[in-house]
Amino acid sequence: MPPKNEPDTSEPKNTAEGGVAAVDRAFSILSVFDADRGSLPLAEISRRTGLYKSTILRLMSSLERAGFVRRLADGQYAVGHEPLRLAQIYQASFRLRDAILPMLEALTEESGETSSFYVIENDSRVVLFRVEPKRAVRFSIHEGDRFPLHAGASGKVLRAFGPRAEQAVQEVRERCWAASYGERDPETASVSVPVFAFGQELKGALTVSGPAERVTRDQVPVLCQMLLKRAAQATSLLGGDNRALLEALGASQASNHGH
Repeated sequence: MPPKNEPDTSEPKNTAEGGVAAVDRAFSILSVFDADRGSLPLAEISRRTGLYKSTILRLMSSLERAGFVRRLADGQYAVGHEPLRLAQIYQASFRLRDAILPMLEALTEESGETSSFYVIENDSRVVLFRVEPKRAVRFSIHEGDRFPLHAGASGKVLRAFGPRAEQAVQEVRERCWAASYGERDPETASVSVPVFAFGQELKGALTVSGPAERVTRDQVPVLCQMLLKRAAQATSLLGGDNRALLEALGASQASNHGH
């Protein structure tokens, strides 16, 4: 029987002690921390992971020594400094910063809204880079934020051009852009386009997001043209073929002039 007040979970008898099993448990502990709650007590970590407190304490000692977690004065636990170092290496490993950041800065300057670059990670979309405008009311996100892949304009783009292209977003693939209105947040709207590298490998989704009262349906064609222009430039810098993006830009401009 588990100790009193600890979750009634039983680990498989064939799970090896140490090795991969311990690493899996350590990662499960790290995964329970989120932006909404920066620190957690032991009991809450136990509840979220389903692990015994005694197991968590043993793993916490190793995680703390390695800098992945830190224990606060009140006894709660928070993420340590090491994930930030790894995040910086992760960003650098893409070799995208030099190509993408100037595009984001230009987009935010042109649109007055938050621009960001999302990548696929498992079944989520993750903010790799972002630039926010200097205005009081804006859509605010942070690098490293993780959102569902099934919602939002960037999610549609990543699903349309990613390794498992979905038929449900075929229209996005054909026109090279996607828009969303309040799909994840009812007060936010966004427009997104793909960026490619050599061999037409999808590198991520270039996105502009803002309050729904500013990013209206009437604004979508203008934002779409801004995004397609910058995505074509970024794709060229990364060695990709930007012809589809330029064709989409031309179609968007022609449609806008037609109206």
